[in-house]
Amino acid sequence: MSRTNVTFWSEGDQLRGWFYKPRAAVGLYPAIVMAHGFSAVKEQYLDQYAQKFADHGFGVLVFDHGCFGESGGEPRFEVDPERQRRGYKDAISFIQTMDGPNPERIGIWGTSYSGGHVLAVAAEDRRVRAVVSQVPTISGSKVAVRRSKTPQAAYLREQLASDRAVRVLGKGRGYVNVVASDPEVPCALPGADSFEYFTKSSEFATNWNPKVTVRSLELARANEPGAYVRLISPTPLLMLVAEEDHLTPTDLALDAFDRAGEPKALEVLPGGHFEPYTTLFEQSSSAAVGWFVKHL
Repeated sequence: MSRTNVTFWSEGDQLRGWFYKPRAAVGLYPAIVMAHGFSAVKEQYLDQYAQKFADHGFGVLVFDHGCFGESGGEPRFEVDPERQRRGYKDAISFIQTMDGPNPERIGIWGTSYSGGHVLAVAAEDRRVRAVVSQVPTISGSKVAVRRSKTPQAAYLREQLASDRAVRVLGKGRGYVNVVASDPEVPCALPGADSFEYFTKSSEFATNWNPKVTVRSLELARANEPGAYVRLISPTPLLMLVAEEDHLTPTDLALDAFDRAGEPKALEVLPGGHFEPYTTLFEQSSSAAVGWFVKHL
């Protein structure tokens, strides 16, 4: 396996990432496109997934979303789901221009926020031949309703209203913390497990930024990738769901899986939202490898 830096364009944004070429590749080989979730960058464990996929014979393109990590794009640190989905589609186009990857055998992998992205991309783009969606975001509006009665949510609603006024007057934009150690402090991704994951992984992912634009939260509320699940078939779908996931709620993911057409498979993982990257890496990555081997 060898890894090289790559750059490609997505509607004016210069996206940067890594391409993993499988060891002893002969002729054309299948390929996988992957990116991280809300605010996260590729160094936060995606290198481990990419390397494992490459060890099993896949070319792998892993990239940072526009406005994050090594990729270009303004405003910095704005999480725009539609923009990020276009990034996936342009990454597919880019990998089809490369020597080595088979342009007819491309799969996509996504996790958390991008786990929702790949549901939408697979439904819209028939170049995708297999999809793995790990602990996916399903419904921004339903999650917002569940959090709506907390004091933190009330504060964030006030921040959204203020931010809209500032932006339309051309006076900049506001930012909010991604995570917080104090459960009483408003943030984009509440919970002790969120704080632990991002603070620990930021030790080796030094280009992760601890803030996102306030508008990112507005865009998140309108993000409904679960609406696409019925349209994915006949593209094969593997969904990995965590049993104790409060961030991308387990029940919403299971309901979305039930609505998806065949062929599909479900892998239920013990633990919470972030454990597939760490203590459950072997289980989550092996399930994905098996799915891609079967269908690519």
